[in-house]
Amino acid sequence: MRYPAAHKEEVHARIVAAAAAQLRAAGLEGVSIPALMKRVGLTHGAFYAHFPSREALVAEAVGAAADQTGAEVLDPALGLGPICDRYLSMAHVDHPELGCVVAALGAEGPRQAPPVRAAFARAARGLIARVQAAQGPPGPASDAALAAAAAMVGAVVLARLVDDPALAQRILAAARPPAAR
Repeated sequence: MRYPAAHKEEVHARIVAAAAAQLRAAGLEGVSIPALMKRVGLTHGAFYAHFPSREALVAEAVGAAADQTGAEVLDPALGLGPICDRYLSMAHVDHPELGCVVAALGAEGPRQAPPVRAAFARAARGLIARVQAAQGPPGPASDAALAAAAAMVGAVVLARLVDDPALAQRILAAARPPAAR
């Protein structure tokens, strides 16, 4: 049976999207290739028609997750206030599978193989660049943009760690940069 030319690309994209969500929800070690492939309706063996290794999939999934957050949450055209409204929200805290890969998995990134570390580095730099563009002219990140990005990521991580919704809300509110208030 012959498939249309775009079929392989569509299947590849489905695998990457499923992996991006699962990685953010369960961690970098929380995804098994057989379970992931079953989730997208394929066999474990089909994985190797799309990726040379698990690391290649993880690196691509980290990039896809960062691109998704960039487009849906960190669009500089929105301005810093609306970005913070979305990023520093309980919805983001409660749904890591839909949120920022840096906040969900960033602490695990440095311990990964070089392709995965590089994907995390690109994701972090992209987040910083988007915050910079929302605060002022694009270009090298200002100290204010670096502080805002660090506070935003850190706040989401801390809010996920505390088991008190009121404290989580306070953490998110306290992290809001002065320029976004």
